[in-house]
Amino acid sequence: MSMTEPTTHADIAALSFEDALNELEKIVRQIEDGRGKLDEAISAYERGVALKRHCESKLKEAQVKIEQITVGENTIGTTGFGG
Repeated sequence: MSMTEPTTHADIAALSFEDALNELEKIVRQIEDGRGKLDEAISAYERGVALKRHCESKLKEAQVKIEQITVGENTIGTTGFGG
């Protein structure tokens, strides 16, 4: 089994955080179990790295949104109560 996109993994960009994390966990288990051939393990590892980066990016996006909400709430809260 060879992958047609060993380094690009364009399909990962469309995955939700949860789907990417689930796939990453499956890859980790597969590698830890030593299943498959070496070239398959390398391809799986490469995909795992791409999935990890995607998850980190999604988490960073969520963090920025939370910070924006928090800053907005703090601004409203401090001005609403007379400082």
